[in-house]
Amino acid sequence: MVCPLIKGMRILIVDDNIGLAWILQVMLEEEGYEVKVAKDGGEGYLAFLLFEPDLILTDIQMPIENGIELVRHIRLHNPDVRAVYMSSDLGYYGSVLQEEKEKHKACVLSKPFSKDELMRSLSACSL
Repeated sequence: MVCPLIKGMRILIVDDNIGLAWILQVMLEEEGYEVKVAKDGGEGYLAFLLFEPDLILTDIQMPIENGIELVRHIRLHNPDVRAVYMSSDLGYYGSVLQEEKEKHKACVLSKPFSKDELMRSLSACSL
């Protein structure tokens, strides 16, 4: 059994697909989490500095900085930040994502995913 997320936890969603980001934001806010959205790696970095989230839910393939670069940049300020990576094409990033899982306990979601898969990943990465 996976432990539930802590209500009120701050989650930053970074995805250049604004429609998907909005859907994720609504779902998570309905579950009691505080959520901010950014549309790319550059905006995501600034949002991180201002919002100070507990967890980052990020697309991998984005303009300016991809999700992996973004999280590495953020880890210069907060080495313990938790991340859930999502993409419809995970194959190219396989070895990097494996390292993220082993070294930082990151989680990976393959798009498309269900709400249950999302909640399980967020719970697993928030521990």
